[in-house]
Amino acid sequence: MKLTTTTALFTLAASTAFAQATVQSCDREVTFDAPPQAAISNDVNLTEMMLVLGLTDHMVGYTGISGWNKLDAAMREGVDELPELSAQYPSKEVLIGADADFFFAGWNYGMRVGGEVTPETLAPFGVAVYELTESCIHIGEKGAASMDDMYNDLRNLGAIFNVSERAEALIDGYEAELDAFLASQPALAPAPRVFVYDSGEDAPFTAGRYAMPNALIEAAGGVNIMEDFEKSWATVGWEAVVERNPEVIVIVDYGEVTAAQKRDFMMSNPAFAELDAIKNDRFVVLEYVEATPGPRNIAAVKTLAAAFRDN
Repeated sequence: MKLTTTTALFTLAASTAFAQATVQSCDREVTFDAPPQAAISNDVNLTEMMLVLGLTDHMVGYTGISGWNKLDAAMREGVDELPELSAQYPSKEVLIGADADFFFAGWNYGMRVGGEVTPETLAPFGVAVYELTESCIHIGEKGAASMDDMYNDLRNLGAIFNVSERAEALIDGYEAELDAFLASQPALAPAPRVFVYDSGEDAPFTAGRYAMPNALIEAAGGVNIMEDFEKSWATVGWEAVVERNPEVIVIVDYGEVTAAQKRDFMMSNPAFAELDAIKNDRFVVLEYVEATPGPRNIAAVKTLAAAFRDN
């Protein structure tokens, strides 16, 4: 086939785009001349994003799962041939020692502001970092958490690893699935008041407006009682919870304290006896991997929507 000048220019542009990708990572633009070949992901939800995009052949391992969570059967199968390089947050030496060229992590998802593992500390060793969108609030400004945060990460990973068509197909499928499900649900008026109970007895660790459950609750038809709390995941006083009187309590299930134990603590504490959620025993459990940004957010919205309508 003879190439016209226009066709040749188009082909050249297409090949250039294929070879290089620039994505926004929090407050940075990061450019990749080729897809990473020795990637590491931190935490169970970020690792699952890599899995659904079919990127295990680009990975040399993962970090930060077994120290807090357990892999279910689907996840175990997906990472079966990959080593867990660190049970909790990895050190810089762990990442460099694995000859990594890419680290998918976030602030408070494998990196700490001012810590030893950051995009700046890894750059001299040839390790590029892409930051989880939800976590960007820890280093700058962003809007309230939304489902688009998770879609944005899938889209950017698709660009970085040259699987954009796969990423867009996943996003389109998730959006269509969620839209169809929610269209079948009866409207809620007023929206139920919802409290997210992650952990803590002296003071609860919960989800503010910048944490993913805020978006999940809103999508499911509820309202997070801490939606005006200008934080991501953070600690509040029990007084604020009692004052706002949740009708539904969402328990995040992970770690050594079970969901049943968290429920028992709230049900047996006289300070909470007058809460509507306690009086009506309205609890719903989300696994950690459902409550944090990732592919299981779709199932989480369905679980919440059903619980909000089951009264």
